[in-house]
Amino acid sequence: MPDQVNRAQAATVFELFPTPVLHVPALLTTPDAQALAQRLVLRAAVPNSSSDKLAHTQPLAPGDDAGVDALVSLIRPHLQRMGQLLFGQTLPWLVKDIWANVLQTGGQQALHNHANCFVSGIVYLTEPDASARTVFARPLGGADFVFRNDHAGSQTNAFNAAKWIVPAPQVGDLLLFPSYLLHEVPRNQGGERISVAFNAIAQRLDSWGYAVSFQP
Repeated sequence: MPDQVNRAQAATVFELFPTPVLHVPALLTTPDAQALAQRLVLRAAVPNSSSDKLAHTQPLAPGDDAGVDALVSLIRPHLQRMGQLLFGQTLPWLVKDIWANVLQTGGQQALHNHANCFVSGIVYLTEPDASARTVFARPLGGADFVFRNDHAGSQTNAFNAAKWIVPAPQVGDLLLFPSYLLHEVPRNQGGERISVAFNAIAQRLDSWGYAVSFQP
């Protein structure tokens, strides 16, 4: 009987098929982030389709901005680390598109995900207000229960939460996540929020000899 009690008290919870989200503090120094923000904010002329207080730059090509080119070089090793988590191997990665976002007070970014890529990322060039931190949302449907248990007496945890708010990022921080994750930025109640976003693909995946390659 004592052995059974001890075994019962040693119960283990397995975090089955967890989703990696990689936070890299201070990828850019504050002066470098501020300098890049000052240049890119002038190029943010593409209006967002859902918010008139959000604008984007056109996708930035290699050679358009030396600071962006240097940023891509800094991002690449962390993409390889993320790829090791997702695919079990250190692979060559390509940043296929990269652009800047400028969110004004009162603006928001609608819930969305990113197509035709494996990993997406954000580099924060300004410190976002607490109201405008990136929020990830659990997809509707899928393999989850249809029933919910949300009330004053229930407790939210990693297994039942519908949303997850990114811990407060600092200037120059990098966030990497699988591109299929739904994410949004709630209404910004603070000052101007400037970030760089990008999508990346592994250049080649091999499943027991059946390989697919992705090229620009």
